[in-house]
This record gives sequence, C-alpha cells and structure tokens, in this order.
Amino acid sequence: MIALALEEDLGPGDITSQLIPVEMEGRARVVARHGLVLAGTSAFVEVFRQLDPEVHVEMLMSDGASVDDGATCGEVLGPARSILMGERTALNLLQRLSGIATRARQAQDLVSGTKARVVDTRKTTPGLRALEKAAVRAGGAYNHRFGLYDGVLIKDNHIAAAGGVGAAIEHARARAHHLVRIECECDNLEQVQEALDARVDVILLDNMSIETMKRAVQLVGGRALLEASGGITWARLPEVAATGVDFISMGALTHSVTAADLSLEWVAA
Repeated sequence: MIALALEEDLGPGDITSQLIPVEMEGRARVVARHGLVLAGTSAFVEVFRQLDPEVHVEMLMSDGASVDDGATCGEVLGPARSILMGERTALNLLQRLSGIATRARQAQDLVSGTKARVVDTRKTTPGLRALEKAAVRAGGAYNHRFGLYDGVLIKDNHIAAAGGVGAAIEHARARAHHLVRIECECDNLEQVQEALDARVDVILLDNMSIETMKRAVQLVGGRALLEASGGITWARLPEVAATGVDFISMGALTHSVTAADLSLEWVAA
C-alpha cells in the first residue's frame, strides 16, 4: 500500500526537490498542532524506509500516546531531498490514523464506567483497513470482524433472502465451523426472540430506541451478547452504553473521521 502511495505522489520523480543539492542533509521534527492520540508511527517510518534507507526516523512517542499541543512526536534525519519527497505521504498516513485513534479514545471514554466496548466496522478506506483498525485499538476502542471471512453477521438482506431470522441462523450454523460466532441483526423485539430461539451467539440491535434496547437487554438476560448499532452519535453514546449492551459499533470511528493536524517542521540543513 505504501509503495502504491509513493508511486502515486512521486510518479517519475519529484521535480521540485531537484532544486536541493543531492549531497545536502536535513533534519525535521514531527510536531502536533493540537492535542491528539498518536497512531500510524510504523507506517510513517515505513514510508521513508522504502523511499531511501539513508533516512533515519526516530519516533519519540508510540502509538496510543496522548500528545499535547506543540509536542514533538519524532525526528527525521538524512538526505534533504528524500525527506522532502516522503513528507506528504508519511504525514497523510500519520494524520489520518492519529485522527482515528483520537476519536476512538473519545468514544471509549464516553462509555467509561459501563461494560460496553466501542467497536469499529468495515466502513474503512479501501486498502487501509489493517492500519485503520490498528489505529482504533491504539485509541483504546476495539475491533469488530476484520472482513467477511472471520465472522458471520446476518443482516436484513440476508434474512430476507434466507426466509427469516431463524432460517438464516440455521443456514449459517450449518456452514460455519465451530470456532466462528454467529451474529444476527434484529430490528425489533420479535426478531430478538426469534434469534434467541435459534441459539444465536450475538444479537445486533439495529436502530432501536433507548427504551427498546433496555427491553432487549432484559429479554436476552445474558443468553447472547448484545451489540447496539445504527444511529449511534457521540451525544447518544453514554445512554446507549447505560442500557447494558456489550458492544456499540460506530462507523464514524473510521468513515468520516477528521485527520489530526501534524506537521513536519524543518530544523536544520
């Protein structure tokens, strides 16, 4: 992915950096422009490693670190041309991933004191899923399934195609191996009961009101794990967690995050 990103930015070569003498050395600092949770340090380092092995990157903080406004997160030393060539690609990754980690930390903090875990979704940037899900973990939130291959999640279209909640769960159980959990989306309490009768492992409470979620928690009584999803806003997170659900999934952790503001500031040549 990083090789593709460098190819996209550099093409046949950086014509601006040709103005810099090839023998010139440089040094720059990675500086946070506001408070944030750091993530993506390995990707930042890898950009320069692929670009020029003579560039040395020293990250002063690790993924998951809380960074203050104005703090220096790392330093880049080596051939000035290479530093300038890799700057934007490296920062793009670090900024986006730190933005995700920062939001993940905020989300998990909002449910503090409850048993609920905030989890991500598959609403990630194509090609960046592994990095974005790692950033969620760095922020202190949790991962849902990675892809379509490592967990069964029966949604409304699956239910419609299979002929109902119970039938969909039976089909899934017949095909999934014994180590795979089966989760089923439910829109109402009748479907929740049907999923329970089919001995599902996890029930996704889709776009339910707070009161309906509370009733679902009582109905299930610990016989299955419960995940709240759909319409989950930052303001609504604490009251959703207070219903007693086990997980709260939020596409907003990754699909519409604001990148953190980090810069590469030239120190010396």
